[in-house]
Amino acid sequence: MEDVGNTVLVTGGSGFLGGWCVAELLRRGHSVRTTVRNPSREAEVRMRVRSLASAGGESASADLSANSDERLTVLAADLLDDAGWGQAVDGCDHVLHVASPFPLVQPKDPDELILPAREGTLRVLRAALRAGAQRVVVTSSVAAVGGSAKASGRRLDESDWTDLGDPTLTPYARSKTIAERAAWDLVEEMGETERLAVVNPGAILGPVFSEERSPSLEVVQRLLSGMPGTPRIGFNLVDVRDVADLQIRAMSDPKAAGQRLVAVRSFEWMADVAKVLREQLGEEAAKVPKRAIPDLLVRAMGLFDPGVRSVTSQIGRKQEYTSARAEELLGWAPRPIEETIADCARSMLDSAACHEPNSRRRAEGRRGHGCGHSRPEDPECRGDWHEKRPVMALVACLARSLRA
Repeated sequence: MEDVGNTVLVTGGSGFLGGWCVAELLRRGHSVRTTVRNPSREAEVRMRVRSLASAGGESASADLSANSDERLTVLAADLLDDAGWGQAVDGCDHVLHVASPFPLVQPKDPDELILPAREGTLRVLRAALRAGAQRVVVTSSVAAVGGSAKASGRRLDESDWTDLGDPTLTPYARSKTIAERAAWDLVEEMGETERLAVVNPGAILGPVFSEERSPSLEVVQRLLSGMPGTPRIGFNLVDVRDVADLQIRAMSDPKAAGQRLVAVRSFEWMADVAKVLREQLGEEAAKVPKRAIPDLLVRAMGLFDPGVRSVTSQIGRKQEYTSARAEELLGWAPRPIEETIADCARSMLDSAACHEPNSRRRAEGRRGHGCGHSRPEDPECRGDWHEKRPVMALVACLARSLRA
């Protein structure tokens, strides 16, 4: 049973998932603290949380209470610096650690991702445990469960771990695996395993609250905008509202103590997503492609473009996961993925935000990290699936090729 009126810290509350976690906690009557690197972003964070009330129809925040703004505190803290974390966690009953760096372009040096992800997670976890937080919920990824390029041939669960010895791992998959391993090692050394829970979501979609886009959201946006076709690439999808709900269940339910929890609704090929858009949106999905991009064309382009080359191993790869533990242990019931895709698309269309990224964002994207923030240097986000940037590079290259 969830206690009402707790004080909960959410790291990365300005990001897509973090924002929904903040809004849902406020809706349920909790007091919430969230962290930003730059204190000047407080007004932006508050505005985004309020905007969730109209971002998705019967969305989690549709009935935010009148005093919710008073129950939200925005604090400055950096994952790469000890300063501010003592104040952030002081007096908190629970901590949802959502923030983590994610690059649009995978770095040549994996340590650019590994060190911030690992040290940031340990910094927040140590501070929270020292301050007496009852439960810390760390947001990891299915990239830490089955991040290898080769599909296993079975549905993976929480007992599975990404093999760090696999040379095909992306820096992101490696960083998420190392960071999560480090978190479990720390609580085991401290004898505090039951104070940690980890949620491992797949690719997160759902109603948006700004024009900024994570790469997972950008897939839907580009389909709506008329990309030339769909490569045979698939994703394990889940609704952002359902992930936020699972985070809160994991923080408050005693049965979640010491548990990993995979959060995936279903595996869908990109062509399946396009089909749902056409069926659910009708004329509004007029630009959504119906034709497939041949595998051979993708592989041929990979000979000349490193971004495309890095995604060729994902062509036709179908790696599924099971969320049975979250469903059976905590009563988690994710909504149909068709609803998720449709709500995501409608929110983009309703906000008149379905357009190609402008030149400024494209320039920022070359040095950004995929959280959808207007400030690419911010680490207050987390990525939803480990093959994001190659997918978007593929889309861009295919568009140039087929429109020539």
